[in-house]
Order: sequence, then C-alpha cells, then structure tokens
Amino acid sequence: MNYKSGEKSFLFLRLTLIFFFLSVTALYSQGRGTIRGIVTDSTNGEALAFCNVLVNELNIGASTDSHGLYIITSVPARSKYTLIVSYVGYQTKKIILSVTKNKITELNVALSPVGIKMETVETVGEKVIGKNATDIGLQRISMRDIEMLPKGVEADVFRSLQYLPGVRSTGDVSARYYVRGSSSNENLVLLNGITIYNPFHAFGMFSVIDPDMINSVEFYKGGFTSEIGDRLSSVLDIITKDGNKNTFAGSATSSFLTGKVLFEGPIPNGSFMITGRKSYYSEILKKFLNDKSAPIDFYDMSFKLNYSNPNFIKGSKFDITGFISGDNLNNYSPYTENMSWSNKLLGLDWFQLTDSPLYFEIGISWSNFKGEVDPKLSSAKPKNNQLDDITTKMDFNYIFPSKDELSIGTEIKDVNTTLYLENSLGAISDIGSSGTNISVYGKYKFLRYENFGADVGARIAAVSLLSSSDNPFMIQPRVSMTYRIFPAIALKGSWGIYEQELTTLSDENEVISLFEPWIIIPDYLKPAGSIQYSIGMTTDFTSSISLDVESYYKIMKNIPTLNDNKVSSTDPDLISATGESYGWEFLFRFNNNPFAFTASYTLSWAYKDVNGWLYYPRYDSRNSIDLTLEYNFGNDWYATITWVYNTGLPFTQSLGFYNKLYFNDLYSDWQIYENYQPLQILSDKDLGRLPDYHRLDLSLSKSFNISWVRFRLDASIINVYNRANIFYFKRDTGERVNMLPFLPTATIKIEL
Repeated sequence: MNYKSGEKSFLFLRLTLIFFFLSVTALYSQGRGTIRGIVTDSTNGEALAFCNVLVNELNIGASTDSHGLYIITSVPARSKYTLIVSYVGYQTKKIILSVTKNKITELNVALSPVGIKMETVETVGEKVIGKNATDIGLQRISMRDIEMLPKGVEADVFRSLQYLPGVRSTGDVSARYYVRGSSSNENLVLLNGITIYNPFHAFGMFSVIDPDMINSVEFYKGGFTSEIGDRLSSVLDIITKDGNKNTFAGSATSSFLTGKVLFEGPIPNGSFMITGRKSYYSEILKKFLNDKSAPIDFYDMSFKLNYSNPNFIKGSKFDITGFISGDNLNNYSPYTENMSWSNKLLGLDWFQLTDSPLYFEIGISWSNFKGEVDPKLSSAKPKNNQLDDITTKMDFNYIFPSKDELSIGTEIKDVNTTLYLENSLGAISDIGSSGTNISVYGKYKFLRYENFGADVGARIAAVSLLSSSDNPFMIQPRVSMTYRIFPAIALKGSWGIYEQELTTLSDENEVISLFEPWIIIPDYLKPAGSIQYSIGMTTDFTSSISLDVESYYKIMKNIPTLNDNKVSSTDPDLISATGESYGWEFLFRFNNNPFAFTASYTLSWAYKDVNGWLYYPRYDSRNSIDLTLEYNFGNDWYATITWVYNTGLPFTQSLGFYNKLYFNDLYSDWQIYENYQPLQILSDKDLGRLPDYHRLDLSLSKSFNISWVRFRLDASIINVYNRANIFYFKRDTGERVNMLPFLPTATIKIEL
C-alpha cells in the first residue's frame, strides 16, 4: 500500500471514528446511572492506580487505571449506596451516595496513607475487583517491590524485572533483560507513553529511569492487546508522578554510585515534578567489570507538568513530559576510543472525560536517541547513530451499560534514522533511512459476565515504515480471555500476531554490548513478526496465598540478524532468522504481615535458526528459581532475603589455536617472521553450557523522622556467600572472568 492511499484510508477511518462516537454518545444508556471518579493520595494528590472501588449493596465495582480513574456503569437509580474504596497501605473509605437515572455521578476520592506496623495491620481488598480481567502475562510492580529488593548499588526498576518468571539476564553486569526467549531489542519501554530507545546507563548495567519518579509500572510479558505495537516480546509501561498538588516537597538520595534529587509542588490548577541524577564515583563499577577501570560518567533529568481546570475544559487533564539522559565513556589513553549515548524525550498529552461514559486521550511526542564512537588514535572505526521518532496517538474508549468496553485508536509514527560507518579503507556510508507508520486498532472487551471476560481486537498497519509492499503482518489480530470456573480459580489464555519494523545491530557474541545502533529494518528484509500463544491458571487459595501458572509458545519469523558470513561489500549486512521458544512459569505468593514470601520457577526452551543452523541463543536458560522472603520487624524496620538459581547459559567453546600469517605489508622482508598471530578454532555455536549460577542477597531498611525531615536508610549485601559465578572465558588467554563478588552497598534518602 502506498503512502497516499494510506493517508486516504486513515482520513476515512478518522471520520468514521468521530461519527461513531458521536452516535454512541447520543444513544447513551436509558434507565440507569453511572458512578465515575478519580482516586488520589490525600497527602499529595497523586493518582492511585489499580485500587478497588466497590458498590457494597450490589457487589459490583471497578479497578482504577493509571490515571486513577474508575467507571461503574449500569447502576440502578437509587437514593442510597455505600461506595467502598480500598488500596494496600491506605485507610479504606466508605462513602454514601445516590445515583440518578441517565446521569453520571461524579465522585473523586482521596485516601489517607497509613503506616503498616506489626501492631496495626490495615486489611484491604477483601473483595477482589476484576475477577474477569483479561490480564494474562501482565505483572504490576509497585515502588515498594522495587525498594525492598536487595540493591546492586541502588534501586533499579529493570533489575527488579529479573526476579519475575520468564525474564532472564545474561549476568550481574547487565540490567538488560530477555523475555520468554526473545532478544532485548524486542522489549518496548514506555515513559508516559513515549518510547525510550536506549533505556540503559553504563554499558547496560543500570536503567535510566529513576525509581523515585515512578507512580505505576505495568509489565506485559506477552499477550499485550491491540493498542500497543512496535515490539514482539514485552512492554514495560512506566507512568511517572504528577508532583505534589498540596505542598512543596523534595528529596535527596545518595549511593556509592550516584546522587539524585527530586523537587515537586503545586502550581495554579496543577502541579510539577523535577528530578535529576548524576554519577560521581565510578570506582564501585570495578566490582561489575572484573576490577577493570571504566571512566563512565552518566546523568538523567526529567520533568512533568500537569494542568486541570474545569473553567477551561471540564473533565480535562493536560500533561507535559520531558526527559534527558546521557552517558560518556572518556578513556584517558589517546589509544582507546571514547563513546557516548543520549536520550531526549518531550511529550504533550490531553486526557478528556465527557458527559457520557466516553473518554479519550490524544498525545504527541518526540523521542531522540544518539550514539557515537570517537576512535581517537585507536584502531576502532568511527560510528554515529541517530534516531528521531515523532508520534501522534488518539485513543477513544466507551463503556457500555453492560460493562463491555469498546476502544478504537490511531497512531502515526514518523521515524528518521542515520547510521554513519567507516570501512577499513576510510570510506563512509550512511545506512540509515526514514519512514512513516500509520496504524489503527480496535478492540471490544466482553466484561458483562462476572465469571468470563474477553478482549478481542486487531491492529492494522495501513502504512509501513518499510517502503517495500510485502508486509505479511499488516493485520495483527489479538485475543485474550479469562474464565473463572470457581470463585478462587480462573483459567486464562491469549493468542496474537505481532510486528516490529525497527531493530538494533546487535552482536550476539559480545559479552557486554557497547554500541547497539537503531535502524529501520532494510527494505530487502521483511518486517519481523511473531505468533504467540499462552494459557494459564490463577488460584487464590486465601486472601494471603495465591499461585499463578502460565505456559507460552512463540514462533518468531524474519528476525534481523547480523550476517556472520559477510565477505564482500555486496553481501547483506543483515539476514532473516527464525526462532522458537516455549516454557512454563510458576509464581507463588504468601503475604500475611509480618511475613511475605514469593517463589517463582521457570522451565523454558529457546532456539534460533540462521541459514538452517539451529542453536541456543545466549539468554537460553533451562531452569530458573527466585525466592524472596520479607519480614516486617515493626517500627519501620524491614529485612529481605533473596536467593536466585539459574542453570548455565550457552556459550561457544574454544577447541584450540593455530598461528595464522597476516599480510599487512607485501613488500616487507620480515613478513613471514613477524606477522604470525594466534587464531581461535571454535566449536559449533553455543553448544557449551556455563556452570550453574546461584547467589544469596540480604537487605535491611529503616525509616525514621527527625523533626520534619524523613530519612530512609538501606543496606544490602550482594552475594553473601561469595559464590564464584562465571561470566565468561577470555578467548585469547582462557582466563575465567567472574560476576559480582561479595559486595556490601548502602543508600540514604532524605525527604522534606
């Protein structure tokens, strides 16, 4: 499909959407009413996502979304109902209200936080809302979960993902994560709906996302529905705080690696938040890099402004988001190359409630990634990569009296990439390109039955980033369902087709990925695609004990892979590979204050096929176990013990060496004597397995007040029994390089 025909199709669809929603609004339900509102924290006005709102007399309700919004439709008109609003760590609130026929009852609720100590335990969420929620593969991560885990120097949202079943890393050194047998460039990271293309600091050791600015986190390991595109494997959706709407406040945190600050406060009809983080001591990184110095310097800054004025536009909320991060590796030797990376984000979002159960969201954003290699006097070649992404999104949602939901939306993504490379003869080439993707999606959620829910939809790529017309994944249907066979047991399943048109040039043989430039998949290749199946069961034995079991199967096609057999300039840099992965995941939770225990186990297989050669990718691990025990001593003392076990990762074994003669100067008489260098003889790719990995970590935290200042102290010990977990063998010497040794760390946080 060409661009002009795509524009016409998109214009027709947009007019159809507007006509449809105007018609639906005019036919708004007869005879019953709706309860709608936003739930916030009473101390700062922050939205509380995923809390329960229940109409007690009818035993019906809803959960709040990332905006704190809840909508309960088809409530019989009546003068008196009791609304119960509950959330972990907050005082449950009961409110008496009336519902008027064919009207929306607006009720915003502010919950007060409570200290959960051993002596007083607040019980919330006794009645589970969303028993028919179609959420297979979805994990919601709280800030408390991130803060309670032992810290590899400091709290990190990406490292917390690695404790979830189905998520793997290739070692302590990296925060890069691999989900259900797929590579890391197939994971989508969104910050307030904006794509971050390189979300890592320091060679991928840490995330660029400061946990202090996070309000909510949703992580889809697969099965994500039609409103989300661009990636094959997973989606990490991070929503930041709005900023304190009641008073000015701030915090400062210091660790062995960075110092960071946060400042927030009210503005007329809104609030703001500003954060900043800067590395100041890189010696701690030697523990991650086998005692080698790494002159890494990095920073990140963000801000968010929000505005909501009923006298301007009733029911509206406007957000402006900005983010910047940068990494610089400045080697002091003139014979060692320098490297740098940076991200820049800017976005505007308009969220609008209407006088019917229709709400919509419109956003425009810009995301920029830039990476550069400066060879100086070394033998390295200069590289320069830049990506600019301008995206416009429109999402419309309507909730019917039956509780069913209809969602329709569009996304226009304009991407421009440049990648300058220099060959051995000094010739510079640009293999970047540009393109526009216009996608539309629609889905219908069947939620009218208490014990059954379904999300049925599709995403259509009306115009592709790739100029080639052959797009086998233009239509991407997706289905997810939940059936609760008993009040405590739910069966879940999903199926979907996914597409990705961007990729990184990633070398699977690199132990640490130093430079991974982003490009649009070349026109001589088809877009990458996958077909995913998953089934699962959720069992809530009691209000404190639950077990989730999921099984998945993924088929991956047209995966761009570096051509290791490239010989001449006419050979393609990338070739298409196929892949397959499947496995079982188990997640057990027990939470009964003062104890909390989580156990996860993953049994998985991953394969990759390149030119008919089948092998295990480097992140394939057969068995993975994660055990976490938390204990609340009371008086704001907490302790956490974590034990991790993984079977060994694949690697390519060295069979031996031979001396190879290199001809650098054909006219030298000493060529035959001086230019012999050892060349490795390697076994078949990734047939070997490293030894098993296991590690025990401890952490202890204490919060206390001195006058009007609140302090939080965290101390952690990584690898308590100093397990010598192997990272890799050096090819030239055969030397064994291990991961993190016994490592004590500490952080202090001051809140005003």
